Amino acid sequence: MKEKIIIFDTTLRDGEQSPGASLNNKEKLEIAKQLETLGVDIIEAGFPVSSPGDFRAVKMVAKGIKKSSVCGLARAVKADIDAAYNAVKYAKKSPRLHIFLATSEIHMKYKLKKAESEILKASAWAVKYAKRKLKDIEFSPEDASRTNKEFLYKVLEAVIDAGATTVNIPDTVGYSTPYEFGSLIKGIKENVPNIHKAVISVHCHNDLGLAVSNSLAAVLNGARQVECTINGLGERAGNASLEEVVMSLATRGDIFNFGTNIKTKEIYKTSRLVSKLTGIPVQPNKAIVGANAFAHEAGIHQDGFLKERRTYEIMKPQDVGFEETKLVLGKHSGRHGLKARLKKLGYTLTDKELDRAFLRFKKLADKKKEVFDEDLATIVEDEISAIPEIYRLVSFYISSGNKVTPSASVTLKHKGKDLRADSTGDGPVDACYKALEKIAGVKPRLLGYNLNAVTAGKDALGEVSVRMRVGKRIVNGRGASTDVIEASLKAYLNALNKIEAFSG
Repeated sequence: MKEKIIIFDTTLRDGEQSPGASLNNKEKLEIAKQLETLGVDIIEAGFPVSSPGDFRAVKMVAKGIKKSSVCGLARAVKADIDAAYNAVKYAKKSPRLHIFLATSEIHMKYKLKKAESEILKASAWAVKYAKRKLKDIEFSPEDASRTNKEFLYKVLEAVIDAGATTVNIPDTVGYSTPYEFGSLIKGIKENVPNIHKAVISVHCHNDLGLAVSNSLAAVLNGARQVECTINGLGERAGNASLEEVVMSLATRGDIFNFGTNIKTKEIYKTSRLVSKLTGIPVQPNKAIVGANAFAHEAGIHQDGFLKERRTYEIMKPQDVGFEETKLVLGKHSGRHGLKARLKKLGYTLTDKELDRAFLRFKKLADKKKEVFDEDLATIVEDEISAIPEIYRLVSFYISSGNKVTPSASVTLKHKGKDLRADSTGDGPVDACYKALEKIAGVKPRLLGYNLNAVTAGKDALGEVSVRMRVGKRIVNGRGASTDVIEASLKAYLNALNKIEAFSG
């Protein structure tokens, strides 16, 4: 049996302290319910004494949650502890009070203006007072990673004697490094006589980008509770990311022989909800939940992945709630990736058709950051219905505006020769079409013109379809490009080539 790591989520308290991440009570309850679904052991719902609104929010969460423990934060003063208790006492499962008091020299000297003896006495008193109200008491010596170790040991011993069931070791300003923080936890285990009576917790900040690494180092050295937030939200650079901590434990079972109660398939859904309600987007390259976390664009990576998933993926996207791995088709992608995507879309091309489609795909990928399935469908359908290019577009130039007559200069390749014509029209497309008619020597009647964006975004592939009559024959033409004028020219040329091919 794997030993359990308790997951203490503080998204609603420390996470909400991210600049711009303010949540209303309804939103807090919605997130809390999703955290409960996720399997979080303890939800720190807020700092009740900080405002009447926060008190109501914590009380609402305490009343609305059934399976997770609900916790309220308090300073080591009576008013804070009373407020926190009155907010969390409605919790169905083991409500918790979380009391904190700074213990580092810099905090005692400049913020609290108190001596070590005063801090020691206040810490023990606060825990004893809280213990008269609830059984589950957590104590945090704020800025523990910068606290004198001998003094830290004394504080922890005193609060455990006073009734603390969890002692949390915060790296409040993200100052520590993994080896150093792991050694700190090891030292606590070895030098606090009654440490066996309490769970060691850690609360790491990400100022040096080491919050998750420090948390994992602490677990290896005896910590059994990790305090974290969804998407790593929190003060300044944020807190340890819940999803990264949990999936590190799950993925590296060879190092961490620990388990959690987290239902990992709910991770992505939870991340999306928190991002939506806080208004703080998740960076695309964010581990586990970022848009690119399970996306491959490089041809070498796609080829390896298609042959054996584990070559470039250390976990399954489905394990954290993504639908599937995303093979991003872009300029770095190869034939293998394109062929696999086309097969998934239901297209089976001959080698020659695939060669032509791949060339068109590469040209389009140079213009767009990402080629979507709809783009591929357009390319393939063009190849499947390909006709001989009797006339091929070489170049075009247009001049247009609201105070000038639109004009166009178009050059086509025909039987090895470049043919050029200039014309004006009611608009740039009309001018181009008249230039084409001059070169081809035909005057079809345009029956219909339709332009659609194949995909979303400003670099979307535009698809133009035209319908024209020449004599008694009616033909359709299609063309696609990120440039709508070019797409219009290609559609008209496609129809002209059909006319020429049928005439021949």
